[in-house]
Amino acid sequence: MNRCTPPFIDVEASGLGRGSYPIEVGIVLADGSRHCWLIRPAEHWTHWDPTAEAIHGISQARLGALGRMPAEVATLLNRHLSGQTVYSDAWGNDMPWLAKLFDEADVPQRFRLESVRALLDDAQLTAWHPTKERLAKTLCCVRHRASGDAMLLQQTWLEVGLTHCHAA
Repeated sequence: MNRCTPPFIDVEASGLGRGSYPIEVGIVLADGSRHCWLIRPAEHWTHWDPTAEAIHGISQARLGALGRMPAEVATLLNRHLSGQTVYSDAWGNDMPWLAKLFDEADVPQRFRLESVRALLDDAQLTAWHPTKERLAKTLCCVRHRASGDAMLLQQTWLEVGLTHCHAA
């Protein structure tokens, strides 16, 4: 990785839409290191979509047994990302799920979430999805798990986005 490589984030959730909540968050930092945490749902987080579970493969039992409390995950995210901008390819979903996590934790979010689109010009945006799909096949990464998806985003950016590297 180079010094201009941005961090990426991915959030897996209990479903889509109203009532859904984050169940796993994964990040990949500028140096390529990956971190991932399962999140134990708050008692009032009850929405569960079996279709989403079929995609990410994370069961409610697994969250109950291995998930960390929202405050712990929020604190860890702040520790790794404080003062940085982290990028997502699903900003419209990830933003409310992170807001729900930080609200439940009663911890201020100390990093900024931005859409990967902010990093890309029109030609790079056109190349994004085909490059991501090709890399998903060649990297053999586990899809629909947060840290693997975050790593895939960063690898895609490295192929299509390097022209946006600015000296610090």
